Amino acid sequence: MPYVSITICIPGVRGANQCATIDHIQVDTGSVGVRVLGSALGPAFAARLPTQSGASDDPTANAPIAECALFGSGYTWASIKRADVTIGGKTAGNLPLQVIADGKYATPTDCLARGVNDLGTVMRLGANGVLGIGPARRDLPAAAQLRLPSAYYYCSSATSCTNTRMPLDAQIANPVANFTSDNNGTLIRLPALPAGGRTSVTGELIFGIGTQSNNALPSRPNLVPLDQNGYFSTTYRGKTFSSAIDSGSNANLFADYTVPYSGDWYVPTSTLSLSAVMTGATKDATPVTVPFSLTNGWTLLANPYAAYDSLGSPTTSLFLWGLPFFYGRSVYTAIDNVTIGKQTGPFIAF
Repeated sequence: MPYVSITICIPGVRGANQCATIDHIQVDTGSVGVRVLGSALGPAFAARLPTQSGASDDPTANAPIAECALFGSGYTWASIKRADVTIGGKTAGNLPLQVIADGKYATPTDCLARGVNDLGTVMRLGANGVLGIGPARRDLPAAAQLRLPSAYYYCSSATSCTNTRMPLDAQIANPVANFTSDNNGTLIRLPALPAGGRTSVTGELIFGIGTQSNNALPSRPNLVPLDQNGYFSTTYRGKTFSSAIDSGSNANLFADYTVPYSGDWYVPTSTLSLSAVMTGATKDATPVTVPFSLTNGWTLLANPYAAYDSLGSPTTSLFLWGLPFFYGRSVYTAIDNVTIGKQTGPFIAF
């Protein structure tokens, strides 16, 4: 996982004991919003953050809001609070965020059924929280109009939370889009890896695209326009899959049952040199052929390493370009409805 540290403060306050700096926050281009484990914040500090209210279907308009956030590996359930969030010197003020597993409200049955795995501990999440910097501005725009299952709830008591519509300005928000500058997207830059991986890697998370000398797009980038949900298409071995570029996935996830697999990992007998074709969501998108490698997952993970660029995992429905895709590249994620040069977001470039 790629990690950063973030600082969370009571909105509008910067004095002693008003902020908490949390390390090992996972950087995730596949989700939107800041989510922090209550155990990492500490219950006393978490209780001081203002509670989000104002659900569209709440008859009182004052009931606290909670969210069931679904990920590929499980769900996070928790209260929505507001805080000033600072990352690398940039601050998103009074931002709605999720305090994971704060114990305030019983998990609704539909969240338990759809999410399956509770990610409410460091061991299960693999991090102290998630920094979601995907291409959207809010995590569930459709929830502004519809009562979505396993999404937003207003909680009238500790044991009673009800599905609700949620206004956009009260939803979990992309912190980058809420910066006052360098707020049109992000750039993740990680070094290339040797065969077999590396013990650890240090890279860069840079805010803005084309706003500073260190975040300019290359003159001829590979550019992949995204649809309104952040997806494009990947064609692999003659089959086309809905696809995303997701730094929050620790492997490339795709379907190829000509390759042996064991548990979560593909286990080819030797390293395979493969390729797939990315096609953007607009009619004029230029297809991009992307080479990638696939190595025996259990052999890789027998090493005491943290960084691998050839780890693959079998799946059936999507082609997810995970963290292995990022090594040796500068990967840009442009936020929805921004204009960068002649291109309108959302898009991925590398």
